[in-house]
Amino acid sequence: MTTTSPVGAEIDRVEGRAKVTGAARYAADQRVNGKAYGYLVQSTIGLGSISSMNTAQALAAPGVIAVYSPFNPLKLYARQGDSAERYVPLQDDKVRFRGQIIGLVVAESFEQARDAAALVRTQYREEGHPRTSVAAAAPGTTVPSDAVGYPGPPSKNTVLAPGVASIDDALRDSAVTVESTFYQDPQNHCAMEPHATIAEWRDGRLTVYVGAQGPQQYAAALAGRLGVESDRVHVVSPYVGGGFGGKYKVWNDALVTAAAARDLGRPVKLVVSREQAFILNGHRPALQQTVKLGASHDGVLNAVWHETDSEDSVVGYCPNLPAEVTRALYKTPNLHFDQRQVTLDLPPISSMRAPWATPGAFALETAMDELAVKTGVDPLTLRLRNYATTSPETGRPWSSKHLDECYRVGAERFGWADRSPVPGTRVDGEWLVGMGMASGMLSATRAPASARVRFRDDGTVTVASAISDLGTGATTMLAIVAADALGVSLKTVSAELGDSALPPGVPAIGSIVTGSTVPAVQAAARDAITALITLAVQDAASPFHGKNSTDVHYQEGRLEADGRSVSFAQLLRAVGNPAVEAIATTAPGAETTRYAMDSFAAHFCEVRVNRYTGEPRVSRFTTVVDVGRVVNAKALRSQLVGGIIFGIGNALLEVNAIEDNGRLANSSLADYLVPVNADIPAIDTHWLDYPDTVFSEFGSRGMGELTTVGSSAAVGNAVYNATGIRIRDLPITLDKLIA
Repeated sequence: MTTTSPVGAEIDRVEGRAKVTGAARYAADQRVNGKAYGYLVQSTIGLGSISSMNTAQALAAPGVIAVYSPFNPLKLYARQGDSAERYVPLQDDKVRFRGQIIGLVVAESFEQARDAAALVRTQYREEGHPRTSVAAAAPGTTVPSDAVGYPGPPSKNTVLAPGVASIDDALRDSAVTVESTFYQDPQNHCAMEPHATIAEWRDGRLTVYVGAQGPQQYAAALAGRLGVESDRVHVVSPYVGGGFGGKYKVWNDALVTAAAARDLGRPVKLVVSREQAFILNGHRPALQQTVKLGASHDGVLNAVWHETDSEDSVVGYCPNLPAEVTRALYKTPNLHFDQRQVTLDLPPISSMRAPWATPGAFALETAMDELAVKTGVDPLTLRLRNYATTSPETGRPWSSKHLDECYRVGAERFGWADRSPVPGTRVDGEWLVGMGMASGMLSATRAPASARVRFRDDGTVTVASAISDLGTGATTMLAIVAADALGVSLKTVSAELGDSALPPGVPAIGSIVTGSTVPAVQAAARDAITALITLAVQDAASPFHGKNSTDVHYQEGRLEADGRSVSFAQLLRAVGNPAVEAIATTAPGAETTRYAMDSFAAHFCEVRVNRYTGEPRVSRFTTVVDVGRVVNAKALRSQLVGGIIFGIGNALLEVNAIEDNGRLANSSLADYLVPVNADIPAIDTHWLDYPDTVFSEFGSRGMGELTTVGSSAAVGNAVYNATGIRIRDLPITLDKLIA
């Protein structure tokens, strides 16, 4: 009987039943006996220092165990580069931003801790006005090449054609030029699961239950701040209710929780409130960008110029490099980008779903639409006319690229040919109807990864790696790939992840998990089969004992030789072994230096804008992607749709406005608007089927964040086509569209 491979099929989540029935335990659901509860105290000024803190009333409140502050600090250490923020909480009296952690109350119940925290009285010395505006602080300083924590592409570069003296000369020599400036305030992750930590110490070892995008990376960072060896920190994170980059690094709320648990000698649980999470757990930074394009009268690019000034929070941690897309998307002989940062007295910034490419693509793809209008060239034709087959910056060919087919397939599915090039000419009752399109592109990256495959004597297989599943389908991905590699039924495979004690896995960032982990699982499966055959020929109790290993063949969960066939479970029971396993590690090779590797998307959007109120609504959306080989069609569709929804929110709704005093004004789910069902139409997604065998033997590239890139620009370009009004400052709200 031949087992059908599950690869590429519509596969339900293997952990789906646990999630929908409530059996899945997220960080705050873990049951730990004898725990106390923490609640944070935050600063109410934006810049200055603490002159005194009166904690007497809080200490006298019912159930209170301890109150920590800069005047009663916790034992933490300064280790650069291993956690999200540049300072250590509760170690000094300095206030760096409004909402900074300045205290922790621990009590017998959550309510007691919360109520006691309100009794802490703090006196401050304010030190001038906090710096809160990117525009006022620009131009900033070019981002250092090592600011992202690893060697990467330059933050500033200029590529010129032979004989061209400068990028400014290239722009001046262009027949048509476009210059536009774009701005956006901070945006937030809004993961469904709140940030939560349960910390428990036993015999000098720490177990932490937390939502972590990289369990081992999280354990190492936490250990550094606590001053212990990494192997003394065990991170348990089997389920993560969304992360989007906000749960990658160790935030200070987790640090003080772990330190308090050590100090008190009992477990401590802390769940960050929604408002606190908006402030303390990172945000997409405020950003100002300017794009200049120079082209011929028929739209062929001669020069692309992109300079950015991004918020660099005074406390860290993640610089913004929006020219990630600009440097590679379109063919141009002259290219210039400079990505700068300005230090502001604001809460910590962090990666947020396609952190660099999303804002960068909005600027570039809006400017391309403006160039299409100015030259009279159809926006789709313009992009095909400037299609790049090699990277404009490096000259490397792509490992696999079919964006041109994405354009053509998407245009046909969407009905792009029906678009009117004249804004405001399509009217349906009180609604102006417009169409827009944009490109999306996301770097495809592989990292070293390990996986374990284990045959068990009950006829099941387990596959394990210390990766995280943020709701993206990583658990099911592990099971699918193992089932395919071993030729067994998916029902017999269980996946283990979200635990720092498992074989080293890659963190769930940059859409690298699938592309990095699949080769490791395949290698571990091959090695596990070899180990199974070796056991079969060496163990005296085996029916294949004494045979040459080359004469014993594995097929679909069975070993065969000389007409005899036994399942792996029968073999293991016969020899008295409960299991046989193998761990394998794989890493990218030299191909990463010879090829450009990216995933691609073509977005097509229809919007309706009310003629009287200015209300914008997305009415149709089509996206076609080129992501290599697909592991799980159902999970891919979910990720593509989710990214598009992220882009619609980015375009029309999401903003956390900065007040002059440094307060993020929209820090709640009541004030920070995200798309809901009523905002989103049916979304048409489609993918090409071109395995990228240069990227890996399996051929699957990153896809989780891809459709966030460019989708907001497609919305904005459709709004222009509907109204003739070009909005360059996000979000596009109705007040900006009222003539």
